[in-house]
Amino acid sequence: MGQKLLIVDDQYGIRILLNEVFQKEGYQTFQAANGYQALDIVEKHSPDLVLLDMKIPGMDGIEILKRLKAFNSDIQVIIMTAYGELDMIQESKDLGAITHFAKPFDIDEIREAVRKNMPRHSV
Repeated sequence: MGQKLLIVDDQYGIRILLNEVFQKEGYQTFQAANGYQALDIVEKHSPDLVLLDMKIPGMDGIEILKRLKAFNSDIQVIIMTAYGELDMIQESKDLGAITHFAKPFDIDEIREAVRKNMPRHSV
């Protein structure tokens, strides 16, 4: 099994795009449209890294991040925000997010950040 990546975004188009990019990179990918789906996937599949959009209806990104980290403190989380949500970015970093991207993001930059932060499994 490859390294597992969970994409959490309520926008279908962004999920599909990221999913395609990271499947090509050889990761096992999962998608969630909201916090409940995301937490369910984390419980069932223990992804190594999560790409988390902050602006999600219902349970927002900060709440999702708190719950992800409470469930598994080792999980790596990269957040995606709309431009200018600086307070949210700071709060999420305080909660343990590794880095952030503003939307619209550069796909190569996200790819590089995932590659850099994806935990290496000792086989």
